[in-house]
Amino acid sequence: MNNQIRHIGQDETRLASVGIGAMSFSNFYGPCNDEQADSILTAAIDLGLNHIDTSNVYGMGVSEQRIGSFLAKQGRLATDFFHIATKAGICRDSDTGVRSFNNEASHLESELDKSLVRMGIEHVDLFYVHRRQSDIPIEEVAGSLGRLVQKGKIKQIGFSEIAPSSLRRAHEVFPVGAVQSEYSLSTRAPEMGLVQTCAELGTTLVAFSPVGRTLLTDRPLTFEAAQGLDFLRGNPRFLSPNYEANIAISEGFRAYAADNNVASASLAVAWLLAQGDHVLPIPGTRSVAHLNELAAARNIVVTEQMKAEIEAILPVGWAHGDRYSQAQWIGPERYC
Repeated sequence: MNNQIRHIGQDETRLASVGIGAMSFSNFYGPCNDEQADSILTAAIDLGLNHIDTSNVYGMGVSEQRIGSFLAKQGRLATDFFHIATKAGICRDSDTGVRSFNNEASHLESELDKSLVRMGIEHVDLFYVHRRQSDIPIEEVAGSLGRLVQKGKIKQIGFSEIAPSSLRRAHEVFPVGAVQSEYSLSTRAPEMGLVQTCAELGTTLVAFSPVGRTLLTDRPLTFEAAQGLDFLRGNPRFLSPNYEANIAISEGFRAYAADNNVASASLAVAWLLAQGDHVLPIPGTRSVAHLNELAAARNIVVTEQMKAEIEAILPVGWAHGDRYSQAQWIGPERYC
C-alpha cells in the first residue's frame, strides 16, 4: 500500500494521495474569499498536493474562477503542477433554483469550454458527468466524453455518484478514469460494490466528504453553524436528534485519534487511504491549518489492528440519519 502516491485510471501521472475538493472555494460550507482560496492553493504547492477537483456549479463558476485567478498570478509552473478535474451536467434555474440534469453532448462540451475559459487553461486532466440524465443511456454519454478526449479538451473521463453496474456499461464504451462518490467512515455504501468494481476495472475511486462533513474532525460544526448552511440545514445527519447522536458516537473516534497523537481528520483520511491504492480522497477546506491536518494523513500507516479498533468505535452503519435528504437524493444512483 502506497500512502503517498496515487494515479487516475490508466494515466501514470504521479498524484499526491490526498487531493483538494474545491467546493470550499465557493461559499458552500461558509464564506470564502479570493485570499483564502489563494492561501490554500499556495499551501497545496508547498505540501505537494497536486490534484484539484472542482465543478462548473460550485458557486456557479466561482470556484473555477478562483482557481483560474490563482493560476494566472502564479504562471506556468503552477498550471503545470496542478492536475485539474472539473464536472458538468447539473443545471440550476437562476430564478427558481430548481435543479435538472443535462448529459447531451453539446451541453457537456459547451459547459467544458466555459470552464476552460474561467480557469484560463486549454484542457482539463479529468472531466466528470456530475449527475446522470436518466433518459440518456450511459453508453451514449461515455461516447460523448470519449470524443472530448479525442479532441484534446480532456485527458480522462469520469462520472460522479453512479452505480457499479453503470460503471461497467460506460467502461465498455470508453475507459472510465474515475468515479467520484461520498466515502468515509460515516458513509460506507461504496463498499457494497463500487470499491471492488473500480479496483477490477482500473478506475480510481475519488472519495469526497472524507471527513464526514466535519463529523470526523476534532472540530465538528456546531448544530447552529450547520443550520446556517443551505445544504446541511436539510441534511438528516445534521438534524436533531441525529446530530446529537452523531456527535456523541464520534467522540470515541476523536479520543482514539488523540490517543494515537494524530488529528481526527488526519486519521479519517488515512483510513480511506488504507482501503486501496485506487482510493483518492479529496477533502475540502478553507483553512491552511486544516489542510496541514489533511495532508498529514499521508504519513499515517493504518494497520489491520488499527482498522479493527477504529471499526469497533465506528462500526458500519453507525451514523444516525441518511447522508442525503429526499431532495438531495435526486440524481445520485442508489445501488444497495
